[in-house]
Amino acid sequence: MKLKNPMLIVQDMEKSKAFYREVLGLRTVTDLGANAVLTGGLSLQTEESWLEFIGCEMGDITYGGKNSEVYFEEEDFDRFVSKLEKRTDVKLVHPVYEHSWGQRVVRFYDPDGHVLEVGESLKLVCRRFLDSGMGVEETAERMGVPERLVRNCMR
Repeated sequence: MKLKNPMLIVQDMEKSKAFYREVLGLRTVTDLGANAVLTGGLSLQTEESWLEFIGCEMGDITYGGKNSEVYFEEEDFDRFVSKLEKRTDVKLVHPVYEHSWGQRVVRFYDPDGHVLEVGESLKLVCRRFLDSGMGVEETAERMGVPERLVRNCMR
């Protein structure tokens, strides 16, 4: 068994492809009209085709649920957040938040209300702590990770 692609159902394929391209920098790898595969392996499927596939009616699909998210990591987190803040079409779930292990994240909705999370890579979190003067052991303790992971981030 091999997981291939997570898939999101969208109401407007063109609007969604533009959103993922402009906000997250994802490009369309395969476009079959009713289905598109984006870089990173995220797939989008039109609402109409999905309803046909699963034998349901329009009212059976709900959007805006808060029971899942699609997670991304960004190497230049501050630049991404600055870019995101300039957009008037992005509704935040919450502003930038720092988890107890030190990783900064922001969550927001795509045009169909799917929750997206963008966070700093753990390597960047390690580097931020190390650059602030913390040692390997102290950084590992602060992040709640093995020292081995911190040493790997130093490479």
